[in-house]
Amino acid sequence: SLGDKQQALKFYNQSFPLKIEVGDKEGQAIILSNIGAVYNDLGDKQQALKFYNQSLSLSIEVGDKAQQATTLSNIGLVYDELGDKQQALKFYNQSLPLRIKVGDEAGQATILNNIGRVYSYLGDKEQALKFYNQSLRLKIELGDEAGQAKTLNDIGLVYSDLGEKQQALKFYNQSLSLSIEVGDKAQQATTLNNIGSVYSSLGDNQQAVKFYNQSLPLTIEVGDKAGQAKTLNNIGRLYSDLGDKQQALKFFNQSLPLSVEAGDKAGQATILNNIGGVYSDLGDKQQALKFYNQSLPLSVEVDDKALQANTLLSVAVLEHDRGNLEASLKQIQAAIEIIENLRKTYTDKDLRIIYFASVQNYYELYINLLMQLEKKYPHQGYDALALNASERSHARTLVDLLKEAIRKGVDPKLFAEEQLLLGKIDAVQKRLQEPSISNDEARLEKFKQENENLLNQYRELVDKIRTTSSQYADIKYPEPLNLKQIQQQLDKDTLLLEYSLGADHSYLWAVTPDSLYTYELSKSSEIEFAAKDFNNTIADSLSVSEPAKARKLIKLSQMILAPVADKLGKKRLAIVADGTLQTIPFTALADPTNKIYQPLMVNHEIVNLPSVTAIATQRQRLNNGYKAPKTLAVLADPVFEASDSRLTGKEPTYNVSEFNLNRSSLQRASKNLKRNGLERLIGTRTEAEEILKFVPAQETIHAYDFDANYNFVTNPELKQYRFLLFATHGFVDTINPEFSGIVLSQFDKQGKSIDRGYLRLGDIFNLDLGAELVVLSACETGLGKNVKGEGLVGLTRGLMYAGSKRVVVSLWSIDDKGTSKLMPIFYKAVLTGKLPTVALREAQLQLWQSQEWQSPYYWAAFTLQGDWK
Repeated sequence: SLGDKQQALKFYNQSFPLKIEVGDKEGQAIILSNIGAVYNDLGDKQQALKFYNQSLSLSIEVGDKAQQATTLSNIGLVYDELGDKQQALKFYNQSLPLRIKVGDEAGQATILNNIGRVYSYLGDKEQALKFYNQSLRLKIELGDEAGQAKTLNDIGLVYSDLGEKQQALKFYNQSLSLSIEVGDKAQQATTLNNIGSVYSSLGDNQQAVKFYNQSLPLTIEVGDKAGQAKTLNNIGRLYSDLGDKQQALKFFNQSLPLSVEAGDKAGQATILNNIGGVYSDLGDKQQALKFYNQSLPLSVEVDDKALQANTLLSVAVLEHDRGNLEASLKQIQAAIEIIENLRKTYTDKDLRIIYFASVQNYYELYINLLMQLEKKYPHQGYDALALNASERSHARTLVDLLKEAIRKGVDPKLFAEEQLLLGKIDAVQKRLQEPSISNDEARLEKFKQENENLLNQYRELVDKIRTTSSQYADIKYPEPLNLKQIQQQLDKDTLLLEYSLGADHSYLWAVTPDSLYTYELSKSSEIEFAAKDFNNTIADSLSVSEPAKARKLIKLSQMILAPVADKLGKKRLAIVADGTLQTIPFTALADPTNKIYQPLMVNHEIVNLPSVTAIATQRQRLNNGYKAPKTLAVLADPVFEASDSRLTGKEPTYNVSEFNLNRSSLQRASKNLKRNGLERLIGTRTEAEEILKFVPAQETIHAYDFDANYNFVTNPELKQYRFLLFATHGFVDTINPEFSGIVLSQFDKQGKSIDRGYLRLGDIFNLDLGAELVVLSACETGLGKNVKGEGLVGLTRGLMYAGSKRVVVSLWSIDDKGTSKLMPIFYKAVLTGKLPTVALREAQLQLWQSQEWQSPYYWAAFTLQGDWK
């Protein structure tokens, strides 16, 4: 254990014949296993296996289950290090039940961790985390700090691989503290290297070098050749990223023989791939291909699917750069097939989203290649394949969720547990909002940690509810739609505009039931800059008549609509947006067929879709003939503050006629709701009362004041209503979307604070609705966590999952008075039988045509999302 392996062998070889002489077979088995461990540490894996197998035979002969378990685990470790992961799993799974049988909890923890590593390596990150978390719990119970450090490092590595770098750093830093505390230099070296890798990927090269330079001497000191190779490889990658290719090659060439010596085939494959990347960057494509072709069979041999996909991507980029588009296409298709298979290993929707976001560059290259091939070989169908690839890269987890949408065949205890957890989350959120907490750093940190722990428990439980349903095993997830299937979802009055934004090229597909047109647009950074300018102009301006402001509103339209201007004859536009375009109101975009600014909605109904596949899935799911028997349910004007006149009996001091507030108390960030900062929204009551006039009383239900509470919005009776309106404050959490929601009454009639004062996204997923339309007449309800490839993860998807055919939500902090004008016009049209797309356009048009409410700020925030039919 001091690192002097030759001296160790000398003593083991003196001990062994004495054990034979006294007939101590148990002792012989232990020594043989120890000798095997020395050879393993020295990198002689075959010699290690020879001694382990001798040890195993003896321990089976004498019935020593504890030693059998140890040796089986060690054999598994050798196969693991040789890259034979399936063989490693076989031996780990033989060892684990023996560890449990003999009560060896420390051994169990080690095996669970090793199994986790195998799954992580095979690309099944979700399974990996499950085993790591089991291992970590056991190690904490045993007080095994050295073991905890190893597992925390491995968990960090999973999050790093998934692109969640800050989460990875959190686990790495916990691991490093523990390994320093227990003096485990080998683990310190590994973790320091991993921290350096995170900083490198975040672009902080100075920090990366600092950690690599701490790691390298430690790996040399403990004789960890595989570790040295990894750190040298990472330093090489850093130099490559900085443009110093010769220096990069120098470090890669130092790293490779060490990796070979250590028998680390996965490491060799990675280094060879990186060397190939350097030669490709230097323009020596033939040399690059030579190294890629050495890397690929090694990654196949050790079954490292993520590395295989990465190497195939590298070859695809190389062939693209050489102008070999067909060869490039073949490689990227093979890579995407691996990506799609790895994606299927995730049952946890959050991990599935994280993983899919991390591989969007594959789809971006795939779409780009297909569109270039379309240009080179027109009318060969490459444009249609590119559209299918775009659908493949949009909102896939939402599509899966809509297909699942199952709450049957689940143990009722799990639902009760879910409600209990949501209640605890609400309670902790309220504590975090208290002024006394925000001034006490220690308590604040404690509640933040509790909040995070509860959220993790909640996510695990939601996953368990989904996967333990009796219907879950029978689910067949839909494939993304092809061109013909997309066209079947459209009608003669609708033009689909689907966008894909890329770093070098962006694309637009314009689709009708019988045609397809494609357009190349500016790169994503230029479009995103114009989109931000567009939104800022609307937010800052109550007038669009000034030339400078009008130009800013027109600029984005020129970039994303002008190319398709001659095809905009249809009355309805269905938009599948991408990236930052999901946060802009297409209704307010300048109509490119006009020379002066005129909103697009003047001549067009606008509907937003997460993807056409999502809408098709929702249509199929809701095509069950159910029609809610009643018409309208309304929630408005809840009680937010203890100082509210409905509690104090005192009249408000403000002039109601002048009352004009935004329905929001949150910025677009992960800030806590300030309970005392919520003003009453008088306009919501006016809005609700105006709308209720359009429907016979027996067809409606409403809740104001103290009744506008959690019990009302979660009442199963709401399924009987075709139209729902929730008019209140809204809030969005872009870090943890589950915390986003709307604000309900915070007090009961006695002035007592209510435990469940919010309808959060987690609650919405539990609703069972039969709604034609849900309107969230609140602030920023159309926003959420913007995840690459998935879109805005927020309230809209929760309402679709709950059974709403379509939703109307807002993109910014809406004006209370203006909204109170718009909503009655909208609802009157809807309740008299007009389609919601038609009704929303008519309402927005009326405000646009009035001098007082003409600014898009007042009417353009609301977007219709979902099925337009």
